Amino acid sequence: MMMDENLLVLLLALLLDRIVGDPQWLWSRVPHPVVIFGAAISYADQQLNPSSLTGSQRRMNGVAAILALLVLSIAAGFVFDRFFALFGLAGLVLEAGLVAIFLAQKSLADHVAAVATALRGEGLAGGRNAVSRIVGRDPETLDEPAVCRAAIESLAENFSDGVVAPALWYAVLGLPGLLAYKMLNTADSMIGHRSEKYIDFGWAAARLDDIANWPAARLSVLLIAAGAWIRRGMSPCREAIRVAMRDGGLHRSPNSGRPEAAMAGALNVQLAGPRIYGGVIVTEPMINNAGRDVATAGDIEDGVSVFYASCMVLTGLIFGLFLCFL
Repeated sequence: MMMDENLLVLLLALLLDRIVGDPQWLWSRVPHPVVIFGAAISYADQQLNPSSLTGSQRRMNGVAAILALLVLSIAAGFVFDRFFALFGLAGLVLEAGLVAIFLAQKSLADHVAAVATALRGEGLAGGRNAVSRIVGRDPETLDEPAVCRAAIESLAENFSDGVVAPALWYAVLGLPGLLAYKMLNTADSMIGHRSEKYIDFGWAAARLDDIANWPAARLSVLLIAAGAWIRRGMSPCREAIRVAMRDGGLHRSPNSGRPEAAMAGALNVQLAGPRIYGGVIVTEPMINNAGRDVATAGDIEDGVSVFYASCMVLTGLIFGLFLCFL
């Protein structure tokens, strides 16, 4: 597919995802593609990561597994690309529908906004329950400001790897690039942990995911800053860039800290800091330490507003590039 067609399909997909999101009536009847990716990763894990192997053997098996999974996802992307090409204009619409499945604008905003709604309507218990659906940290250890920080951090991080990165890889490499990215990102979330079981087997998936998300994380900073300018004015825009440049590297991830720091600056709140995952304390510096130390449900709602504006800027950028390639 030519670049102008890629950009047109991506533009349609972004608009479709913004309006429709993830239709639960569909995914309650058929498996989501990411569920299929997860099943393939789980099978590789079961077959190639037994506890009887040494660490070096697990690492070699992990490299082989993720390379095989990426080859399969790239091949599937080529098959879908050739299939949609048979239908001309209708094929572009069908492809836009497939691409929209792998974007997370509306679904992410809905899940994050639900945390604020639960806090207002059901108190701390409701907020903990809502935030447990989008973050991996132990919800019972979170007070209300920590629940709010967790929701905002998830919003910023997933803006990068759930919206910007898939859009970027599709724009550059079409369906093969998009499916490969989603396979890699799913693998990182499943086996890319620094636990005893996965520190070796998931090593390659985690490192490749870091590389694949590097450009999107940096682009996300500029998009969040633009969204902050639209919703909150020039000062929050400048703060988003300043805090991202200063504190983006404080996060244990080489990428997640960038959009989180940008959102922290845009909202003038502190994010990150010590957290508990599975009973284990993860100690990290506070991002935007000079910001407000008590995040609220209102900050979550402001974050969602900035997020949607950032998505709008991304869509406008894709539209502008499409016009340039006409």
